[in-house]
Amino acid sequence: MLNRMGALAGIALLSICMGTAVAASSSDLVEKPEWKDFFDAQDTVGTMVVKDMRGRGAVTYVYNPDRSDVRFTPASTFKIPHTLFALDAGAVSDEFQVFKWDGTVNEIPTHNADQNLRSAMRNSAVWVYRGFAEKIGSREAARYLSLIHYGNADPTVKQRDYWINGGLKVSAREQVHFLESLYRNQLPFKLEHQLLTKDVLIVGAGRDWIMRAKTGLGGQIGWWVGWVEFPDGPVIFALNIDTPKRMADAPKREAIGRQVLESMGALPEHRN
Repeated sequence: MLNRMGALAGIALLSICMGTAVAASSSDLVEKPEWKDFFDAQDTVGTMVVKDMRGRGAVTYVYNPDRSDVRFTPASTFKIPHTLFALDAGAVSDEFQVFKWDGTVNEIPTHNADQNLRSAMRNSAVWVYRGFAEKIGSREAARYLSLIHYGNADPTVKQRDYWINGGLKVSAREQVHFLESLYRNQLPFKLEHQLLTKDVLIVGAGRDWIMRAKTGLGGQIGWWVGWVEFPDGPVIFALNIDTPKRMADAPKREAIGRQVLESMGALPEHRN
């Protein structure tokens, strides 16, 4: 687990990246039909949007552009903006606050334990975020969603987890736009809250790179979103696929996404 030192290192790298990435003034859209091979190899259909901001320019690549504009339930990828909402509303104070497990047995074993903000994000502990939703309330949730222009900004109150079973929907291209704003610290939240949210998203790091990412699985849709930071800028991505077999299809999300990033030289573990 990365500690405060890791967080500070991440912030330092972020500052280096920001100096280069903000210089990009435009973004070109390039279709990547060859990425279909990665989806076909996993026997699924979907879309992936990748905004490559390395260097002085920015280029957005997309496979299946029609689907990239279709909105689906964000599922657990919503834990990213939801964390910002919870911090702003005081539903959680910091990454050290402990949320006591009430003993209700969940399907995923890692959910059946006390959690803090970092473990709740890493384990995708839905019950913690349901607690946040209850503390925030539907009216305030609607205000937050509209404030950041997130998807259709619809926190349907008929479901306590509106980001999984309710009316909230977002597209892959909208996910990338939101993530870029978070990367740049340009969301309408305190800087420390944006930095903390990014810190708990870290899933890997090396000498000159940091990966921040989150999976999601809702209904029959699977997500993998996030970005990889390099000294010359980030590579921001959002992928969604059909997951009719639910958990059996879940590994396909990262498998496809990592193949795409590797093909772009944007997967740190495989860079020369």
